[in-house]
Amino acid sequence: MVVSLVRRIAAYAWAGPNTLLGLGAGLVMLVFGAAATRIQGAIEFSGGAIGLFFASRLRPFRFQAVTFGHVILGTSAAALAGAREHEQVHVRQYERWGPLFLPAYFASSAWQLIIGRHVYHDNYFERQAVESCAQR
Repeated sequence: MVVSLVRRIAAYAWAGPNTLLGLGAGLVMLVFGAAATRIQGAIEFSGGAIGLFFASRLRPFRFQAVTFGHVILGTSAAALAGAREHEQVHVRQYERWGPLFLPAYFASSAWQLIIGRHVYHDNYFERQAVESCAQR
């Protein structure tokens, strides 16, 4: 029990710098009408004017949800519900990689671009999230 608690605290601390980025973005979303809730150990921000803005963009600037540490930002509550399992895989990736996650994620995307593959769909971390969701 104590070991489990220590591991959880360490995971939150290790992902902490990225979580702070997400909290900053989430607070801006709140100012523009978003809602916040805590689900499965993450804080989710959804909707509002910023959610509508990103939901209406053309690719590659459109997204439904994005994760920063233990914070998930979504364009709407429905988008978050549909993406939650996938985004929770990213939360666990942040717990493993901590402050190295974002540089590693972008390096994976850059590598995919260099070798002529898709920067998002072929990204190591995205493939891992998709495969993890498919196994359930």
